[in-house]
Amino acid sequence: MRSIIVIPARYASSRLPGKPLLRSTGKYLVQHVYERACQASRASDVLVATDDPRIVAAVESFGGRALMTRRDHTSGTDRVAEIAQRFDADAYVNLQGDEPLVEPATLDMLIHLLDRDGDAGMATLAAPITNEEAYHSANCVKLVCDSRGRALYFSRSPIPHVPDEQPDFSLQPPRFLQHLGIYAYRKPVLLKLSQLPPAPAEELEKLEQLRALNIGLPIQVGIVSHACRGIDTPEDYRRFVREYAAQKSCFRRAA
Repeated sequence: MRSIIVIPARYASSRLPGKPLLRSTGKYLVQHVYERACQASRASDVLVATDDPRIVAAVESFGGRALMTRRDHTSGTDRVAEIAQRFDADAYVNLQGDEPLVEPATLDMLIHLLDRDGDAGMATLAAPITNEEAYHSANCVKLVCDSRGRALYFSRSPIPHVPDEQPDFSLQPPRFLQHLGIYAYRKPVLLKLSQLPPAPAEELEKLEQLRALNIGLPIQVGIVSHACRGIDTPEDYRRFVREYAAQKSCFRRAA
């Protein structure tokens, strides 16, 4: 399966403007993501899809490959779909440009899921929920899967609901799952979804993956051990910089 990892990277961000170009670590934030993506063994290519020439210049400065896309896209998926119209592949992985801690093995898992399940048009990832705060938080998107590992529903509400008792997060296999916003699409599915209007449930939940479920598209879900933190706020980035500096210090002492 020929697959391309596409990293959508917008310059504008309401909470962290210019996020892809932050470089307190000595590397651009988008560079951290790009280098992680390049370690995925099943990817045929890695591209940054952006709406700003400054990001193109930054990516090219560290030897990466970036392409300009339209400015009017409302989601990263639409930006990835534009790349799919220009570059042919069997599958496209949508990896947001603010995920510098993504594990390359999880990107390979996404591609493997599509390769294994020929009927699935999409694949995504989830991790066990381990505490009640996350279970009840609207910022933690939950999902329920069927016996084949396909998504039944995604919600910001606590699902599956546990009436009159505390949910047991120690159950194995895990019953309570947090959705991770990384996707792999087959090309026809990606192009079709980008042309459809939002589904009613999608508009209510503000979850674009419900557009696929609304038209009956199977989404295969892979379970990973934990969720990697993305960079949404200045504090998220400061924490990442501190952890990166500590990791580099450990490597220097070990050497």
